[in-house]
Amino acid sequence: MDPLLAFRAEFPILERCTYLVSHSLGAMPRAVPDRLAEYVDAWGERGVRAWAEGWWEMPVTVGNEVAPLLGASSGEVAMMPTVTLSQVAVLSALDYPAARDTVVMTALDFPSVRYAVEQMAPRLGARVDVVPSDDGITIDADRLCNAITERTRLVAISHVLFRSASILDVRRICAHAHAMGALVSLDGYHAAGIIPVDVRAIGCDFYAGGVLKWMCGGPGGSFLWVSPTVGATLAPALTGWQAHTHPFAFAEQMDYAAGAWRWLGGTPVVPALYANVEGPRLLRRAGIDAVRAKSQRQTARLIALADARGYAVATPRTDATRGGTVAFDVPHAAEVARALIAREVVIDYRPGAGIRVAPHFYTSDAEVERVVGEIDDILRTESWRAFEGVRTTVT
Repeated sequence: MDPLLAFRAEFPILERCTYLVSHSLGAMPRAVPDRLAEYVDAWGERGVRAWAEGWWEMPVTVGNEVAPLLGASSGEVAMMPTVTLSQVAVLSALDYPAARDTVVMTALDFPSVRYAVEQMAPRLGARVDVVPSDDGITIDADRLCNAITERTRLVAISHVLFRSASILDVRRICAHAHAMGALVSLDGYHAAGIIPVDVRAIGCDFYAGGVLKWMCGGPGGSFLWVSPTVGATLAPALTGWQAHTHPFAFAEQMDYAAGAWRWLGGTPVVPALYANVEGPRLLRRAGIDAVRAKSQRQTARLIALADARGYAVATPRTDATRGGTVAFDVPHAAEVARALIAREVVIDYRPGAGIRVAPHFYTSDAEVERVVGEIDDILRTESWRAFEGVRTTVT
């Protein structure tokens, strides 16, 4: 018996398909329409008064729902529109003197964040040093640490790599970075909600992520935790009136608020925040340790099934270094991925990695077996040919 399967009833999409893409978009909790209805009612019945009746505080009150999943305290997590903006806010809060002007990233960080940092850094007087990968799956920890020197101002890297689900040794990296006098900003989008995260035990200075994926909170709900000690000394240049101590005084000069408020921007995206809360609540009920144990078991089974068929696996094989996704390459992988989706087996495809499969706490063992069995049938019957030349977005 798998007690986590009791949560299947909370996710309506599971009644209609085999949903194995939570690394991209988590399944919607059943209660989300009720939360959105609350937003509609507040706007329709209370109008502008809704701001003073909870809307204004939502980037922090919703952050408090996420905080326990990060090992953070109440009032320490700010909800942001995107992780990209979170990381740029961190970048904008630092100075970059000639002797300490380097931002260290890796070749396997999510492109959106790299785009923003690489475009913004030179305008702030910083340079970006990108650590390469030898295999396209992992980042060598020794090479990464060697790139972090006395000239490094910020290390802005992923906790779990999006393409391969490889877990970086972030405690070691943070300790080394601090010994070099650098700060560390982690992108935990592919970590939080599927592996236990404790920002204080990790030792990072900033931790960004979102509820879109493993937390099943939907789009528009990213989060940023900043170490209270570090955050009190910094003032992000990417800011807005919600970060002001007295926003409704409409003062001409900026006066930064304390805690999570300090990192906010302009007017919050209220509808998304209503939708964001249910997923984190369900995850806390499930228990992240139980979620992680199940994920390790089911991803190990996927790797075994792929190995038995001779598929190249682009995911770490050891439990301790593997996140929640298994990527394996099959013949005609792009077409096979489209064929799977047509059969209501929802996965995704990435060039260089293959088909990515992501069981979550609501996934049954039968569904893990099904995805590989469907691939067998698609290849045997050559039904993938129906999707040759089809241009679709498999996110």
